[in-house]
Amino acid sequence: QVQLLESGGGSVQAGGSLRLSCAASGASGFTFRRYYMAWFRQAPGKEREGVAVIYRDGPTDYADSVKGRFTISKDNAENTLYLQMNSLKPEDTAMYYCAADSGWTGRWPLLPGDFGLWGRGTQVTVSS
Repeated sequence: QVQLLESGGGSVQAGGSLRLSCAASGASGFTFRRYYMAWFRQAPGKEREGVAVIYRDGPTDYADSVKGRFTISKDNAENTLYLQMNSLKPEDTAMYYCAADSGWTGRWPLLPGDFGLWGRGTQVTVSS
């Protein structure tokens, strides 16, 4: 059974940066190359929202709220997904989750129900 494990969360001041990672383990043959990979986030009392997606062959797309500040990338050889977050704002505070799906249709905005494989999340807190 494939597992996704996020890391890299923490507490930073506004304007700071964090780099999140998501590593896959648990199933031989699993490769990011075959999956659409995404980052979602969920703040207390709010719905889970899509932040960024990276297509199987590399193109990326972002929610307007993070465009120009966040960068999604992946290392297929290491089966690791990244989210570089710069110029962080207090409203970026949330639990961040990585997600994967081999059959994502490209529907935007990203919807949690379109992704079948999830990590447990890593907390990001941005103070003003």
